[in-house]
Amino acid sequence: MAQIYVASPFFSPEQVDRVKRLEAALTANPTVKDFYSPRLHQDAANEQFTKPWATEIFHRDMDQIAAADVIVTVIDFEAKNLDSGTAYELGVATMSNKPILALQEKDEAVNLMITESMHWYTKNVDDFKTYDFNTLTAGEFVGEIL
Repeated sequence: MAQIYVASPFFSPEQVDRVKRLEAALTANPTVKDFYSPRLHQDAANEQFTKPWATEIFHRDMDQIAAADVIVTVIDFEAKNLDSGTAYELGVATMSNKPILALQEKDEAVNLMITESMHWYTKNVDDFKTYDFNTLTAGEFVGEIL
């Protein structure tokens, strides 16, 4: 069973809805041990949006990426631009040799640095309900590459 880190933007109602549906799909998946979604962990000992808060959140998220077996990401953001925080998390995951599984519901081109780091790709959030995190079947990006 897999420990998962969810790398996703959550800055607009549309993005929050998307990541909530992804979290629900992961919750329903019997091969998921647990997942850490930063959206659910914004509380900190320090006042939100201060430098000490940012430091605390950064280190917590980096620790959770290190503890994860798999990274599940949402690569929908604004047009062809992936959220910079999500992109950073994916870079850390890539350099840590963590498999990256991606959800993209919109039809936008994706930068090759992201597409080439993916282990598996889907356009349907419900696929995460049944994906077998024990076998980690591969699946390439399908779409326009930047």
